[in-house]
Amino acid sequence: MENSSPPVVKKTKRLTSLVWNDFERVKRADACYAVCKHCKKKLSGSSTSGTSHLRNHLKRCRKRSNHDIAQLLVVREKKKEGSLDLENFNFDQEQKKDETLSLESYKFEQERSRLDLVRMIILHGYPLAMVEHIGFKVFVKNLQPLFKFMSSNSVEADCMDIYVKEKQKVYEMLDKLPGRLSLTAGMWASCENGGYLCLTAQYIDETWQLQKKILNFVMVDPSHTEDLLSEVLMTCLMEWDIDRKLFSMTLDDCSTNDNFVFRIRDRLTQNRLLLSNGQLFDVRCASHILNLIVQDALEAINEVIHKIRESVRYVKSSQARQEKFNELAQQVRIYNEKGLCLDCPMRWNTTYLMLAVALEYRDAFSLLQEHDSAYTMAPSDIEWERVSTICNYLKLFYEVSNVFSGIKHPTANLYFPEICDIHLQLIEWCKSSDVVISTMGLKMKSKFDKYWSTCNLALAVAVILDPRFKMKLVEYYYPQIYGSSASERIKVVFDSIKELYNEYSICSTLASLDQGLGWEVRGNNRFTGTCLPSVNNDRLSGFDKFLNETSNSQRAKSDLDKYLEEPVFPRNLDFNILNWWKVHMPRYPILSMMARDVLGIPMATVPLGSTISVGDRVLDPYRSSLNPDILQALISTQDWLQTELEGLHSSSSHSVLSLCLDAN
Repeated sequence: MENSSPPVVKKTKRLTSLVWNDFERVKRADACYAVCKHCKKKLSGSSTSGTSHLRNHLKRCRKRSNHDIAQLLVVREKKKEGSLDLENFNFDQEQKKDETLSLESYKFEQERSRLDLVRMIILHGYPLAMVEHIGFKVFVKNLQPLFKFMSSNSVEADCMDIYVKEKQKVYEMLDKLPGRLSLTAGMWASCENGGYLCLTAQYIDETWQLQKKILNFVMVDPSHTEDLLSEVLMTCLMEWDIDRKLFSMTLDDCSTNDNFVFRIRDRLTQNRLLLSNGQLFDVRCASHILNLIVQDALEAINEVIHKIRESVRYVKSSQARQEKFNELAQQVRIYNEKGLCLDCPMRWNTTYLMLAVALEYRDAFSLLQEHDSAYTMAPSDIEWERVSTICNYLKLFYEVSNVFSGIKHPTANLYFPEICDIHLQLIEWCKSSDVVISTMGLKMKSKFDKYWSTCNLALAVAVILDPRFKMKLVEYYYPQIYGSSASERIKVVFDSIKELYNEYSICSTLASLDQGLGWEVRGNNRFTGTCLPSVNNDRLSGFDKFLNETSNSQRAKSDLDKYLEEPVFPRNLDFNILNWWKVHMPRYPILSMMARDVLGIPMATVPLGSTISVGDRVLDPYRSSLNPDILQALISTQDWLQTELEGLHSSSSHSVLSLCLDAN
């Protein structure tokens, strides 16, 4: 009888710990034992012993070393959160276990874990050498003893492999785009290796969603001339085979890089790769010009700003001073819920807020000067008046920046009314009877005019393609801006959009003859605007173009005519222009393709109102020390992986990683 199998204890109470999935509880004489199902080792199984020693044994059990204890912990956490239905979870070992929760179903995969680690490093920008850090090794060893560690050189090689694979995906995606794309070009400084040129593509995809992707992050020698820089950019375009798909290019600076842009545009127009002879190709960053002219306004009151900044700092330097200041504010009947705030000098919008709030406490500061001899930075009445005048003007700039602060990727149509309001504000400043204000206004407007002369056509065409405005908004603003010459300016805009539409219409007609005449529409896109004969040398192709241009009066109205003649769409806060064009694409088949390309123009390289400073575009010491090739791979791939995460509804790390890292 002693050699017979010990009887299994009949559980009078359910064993709720999942650790019992790996143990069998048996009773012999007056003692209870927990027998490991993997190695058959007996441990104490009494109710007073707990389960910690059982968990510790599972971690050391050699015969179950291929099973992941992490899965057990995930289940336990779900149980705590109430997300696990214990009633439906089967603890009976005689029945089949749920494979997603069973420790038996998991096997460690070195290759999968290695690639997951590399993708994690890329996605979060961790240093490559982290795999050699002792703390990381201890953590991984305790988590999964079977994991084979890698050197930083191996991680770098894996990063390059992932970059090549992801780049091919992006290449194939760009090749299949239904329309053209636009580029932004920005320069980054490095602590060691000079400068880097960052090229980012912006486009509207087949689902009418605005997308952005970094294409290149290439090292450029600071001594490079504009001619050499243009060659670098052209090489990037050829590498991605997007020279025939390019619609526009946006640069940060509004006053430099002119020759650089001209060289690129000339190269592309010579090969007939740009629409409208490149009229809409050159775009400058709206945020950059906004920052430049605001800085001019702040510079005019720089000394007063310093006094106000020090006054605010003085009041906030101690609790006693703050309380005394609040008492003085109540004496002069200032009851403002907004407290004094210091600015960040590099962010003009914070400086505006500091000045605006300080103006409301103007009388309190004057009273503080009378009661506190240590306070010596109070502005004079004249200085307060000057700050008040400047702030009234800066309020518009601040409001414009707020319009775009909540929009991640604003479409091109949104900029025209905001830029026109700023234009009118500058005209008013220039007419001011205050010599200081008018002088400041002229200085600001000279910079703005440079931007306006370059970008006003692109801004106008984009807003015309907004069904809420069409030509009406141009007809509203231009008389205020141009006065008696407004009609001529409006005609220029109308002729330009008509010419652009005709090019899309011609390409559509030629593309429809592709199969019948054996033509090739270059760029794998029948609306790229580059329709060149390939197989058959049809010498009458020019006739088709002539027929298209001269027969407009003999056929039905064009998409553009119908669009402009119909009433404007009602304005409302929930309007989504990309959804509108997606729905109306069957009604305006040609114009919708044009809208897709124009609305995708990046009118600003950063959100309007953000500061573009040298400090914002400097690589940290770690990235500056990297080889240029691996640096480009890390930055580009990080951007592509992060794009994959957009649109996720679940914020849990498990869901994010399972989607992002499951690309092996």
